[in-house]
Amino acid sequence: MKGYMLIGGEKIFKDKEIEILFPYDNSVVGTIPDGDEEDARRAVDAAIKGFEKMKELTAYDRYSILSKAARILSNRSYEIAELLTKEVGKTIRESMGEVGRAVNTLTLSAEEAKRITGEEVNFDAAPGIRGKVGFYRRVPLGVIGCITPFNFPLNLTCHKVGPALAAGNSVVIKPSENTSLVVIKLAEILIEAGFPPEAVNVITGYGEKVGDALVRDERVRMITFTGSVETGKIIMSRGGLKKYAMELGSNAGVYVDKDQLVRLDFVSEKICRGGFALAGQVCISVQRVFVHDSLFDDFINRAVEFTKTLKIGNPLEETTDMGSVIDVQAADRIMEWIEEAVSAGAKVVCGGKRLSDTVIEPTIVINVPEDVRLFIGEVFGPVIVVNRVKSVDEAIEKVNLSRYGLQAGIFTDDLRAAFKFSEEVEAGGIMVNEIPTFRVDQMPYGGVKESGIGREGPLFAIEEMTEIKTICFDINF
Repeated sequence: MKGYMLIGGEKIFKDKEIEILFPYDNSVVGTIPDGDEEDARRAVDAAIKGFEKMKELTAYDRYSILSKAARILSNRSYEIAELLTKEVGKTIRESMGEVGRAVNTLTLSAEEAKRITGEEVNFDAAPGIRGKVGFYRRVPLGVIGCITPFNFPLNLTCHKVGPALAAGNSVVIKPSENTSLVVIKLAEILIEAGFPPEAVNVITGYGEKVGDALVRDERVRMITFTGSVETGKIIMSRGGLKKYAMELGSNAGVYVDKDQLVRLDFVSEKICRGGFALAGQVCISVQRVFVHDSLFDDFINRAVEFTKTLKIGNPLEETTDMGSVIDVQAADRIMEWIEEAVSAGAKVVCGGKRLSDTVIEPTIVINVPEDVRLFIGEVFGPVIVVNRVKSVDEAIEKVNLSRYGLQAGIFTDDLRAAFKFSEEVEAGGIMVNEIPTFRVDQMPYGGVKESGIGREGPLFAIEEMTEIKTICFDINF
């Protein structure tokens, strides 16, 4: 499949291309142009014109177009899901789930297009002010740069582009060089549904070239980015005076309280699924598990038993539970982190082997020291760490022993423990009797500390992607 950039509705091909590989076996899925600074400039030029055309659309128009795009995407579900699996390496079942969520995200964005409102301002609440009435309204920012990751290239792009267009902005999308083809398909669907071609642009290539040029362009009013902490910091240092929304790293923690013996089969399976879905390449994958000492051995036995039932293999096969990680470099890093932890005293109780260049067994590691990368970093692979704790207080302390704070979870029947955990754990979302991997697309989603700034979810993203304009009338004039 020969990919292209989409700038102002025009398909842009280049002699210099990047190959996109199927992570499972490294076969070639297609190619994309290796974009540069000039391509980014042209895309912003087009988006400026697109923003002017977006101003001609009413709220109902934007609602109708986004709703139509959701229907088109739904009708092409399997085609898009198959491409997702080939680009990302996730299982076909996971890809179908992502397409369904993307349809929902576009639908939610469509509904929010009709709800962007302001409020009356009581000017006469200030002393000495009479005869002044007015209000504020939310207005679109203009051109928004959307830099999207490899792991959920469809739905996370919808989380940026859907609210941006719902609010009346235009967009320039820079997808991951690993997973650009499905994003191009999405952009074409949005244009087919009725958005001005100049309002939906896609530039492809490497972040240090085309992405950097997009970030540095002063005409881009906002950058919304999902990716690593390090890249997020670089973007904010180079982008200058504009708005930012950043969904960055995580090493999500979950605590299993002492009263969960009766549910331990359910809890252990749920936690393992949360750690091994998409081969652990989810921002809110379960990574660090803290189990009350009284349940630790039982938990490990059941977690290992369940993990050994997972079918690892070709993600295009319907029966596969887990496929590969994104590339060889990622697999090298994950194995290095496991080996470092074992050298420091940790123990692998399940998995730990590399089955191919990019396929790693789902792995459970126990008694992991708190100064190794498997504990303090974001593994972004099929590995969960399980350590003992003696109380909810110790669990809170260990969960907070992280520079990240995206989501966390607790399993308990103790209401006081649940409230204590939810109040004292430093995270953007706390899941009670649920894994931190839980997310629905309408909820406010984002983190604290180095997990990012701002919130996603169409309603909350629209607040980020608009600004307030205050209007005052002197009725005595």
